[in-house]
Amino acid sequence: MTRRPNDTESCATAAPPLKVWTERAGALLRLRLDRPKANLVDLETAEAIHDALGAHIGDSGLLAVLFDHAGPHFSYGASIPEHLPDRYRAMLDGMHRMVLAMVDYPLPILVAVRGFCLGGGLELASAGHLLFAAPDSELGQPEIKLAVFAPAASCLLPELIGQARADDLLFSGRTVTGAEAQAMGLVAAVADDPEAAALAYFDQHLGGLSAPALRCAVQASRMGYAQRIREKLARMEELYVDDLMAKLDPVEGLTAFMEKRPPRWRHR
Repeated sequence: MTRRPNDTESCATAAPPLKVWTERAGALLRLRLDRPKANLVDLETAEAIHDALGAHIGDSGLLAVLFDHAGPHFSYGASIPEHLPDRYRAMLDGMHRMVLAMVDYPLPILVAVRGFCLGGGLELASAGHLLFAAPDSELGQPEIKLAVFAPAASCLLPELIGQARADDLLFSGRTVTGAEAQAMGLVAAVADDPEAAALAYFDQHLGGLSAPALRCAVQASRMGYAQRIREKLARMEELYVDDLMAKLDPVEGLTAFMEKRPPRWRHR
């Protein structure tokens, strides 16, 4: 039986950009990005995700989490204004707390993606365990085109797809389709309806398992990985704060994007 949130539950368990409910008799936690039209992963969204995961981590019958999204696109990325000098420290802290909550989560996190999955959206998707994508979805880390870089993706992608493929995406800022991302090893499966594919995976492979055994298996599989991400992410924050944001070009790139004009790089 599916239980969707009523008004009281929505106020109590999730911030406005995120819908939260359970189904499969409480065995599956559903988290749905719902901030029209771009599903930006801003600080508010990151905090809502962090809090929703934490609120259900102790559910004894919980077996998995499924992220999906309202609307045609998973996410256009993070909020550009939150990257500006007066706000980026809070943005980094919130995003990285969310990523670490997902990387450390003791149960499988499935992610279903259609349309664009860019920037902070791909960082969110990559922090899960298994990614299901439409074959024509578009995934990428375009931050470099704004003269910034993606700290979480710089940690996650080399682990997930290897250094050379990660370098390609992080240095070029180009996008790849869901089918190309599957060939890279970033996407577990492609399907015209990735939400249905993720639900089918849960029903076939996870729904009948023992919750304590699954928790231990997830932690055992991810133990070294999670520690590496945590340590590297701390160094990424230092690089972003102490080096990158001391330069002129990042502010120019972000400002040009918001003003819808070409950037004027000073290479400083």
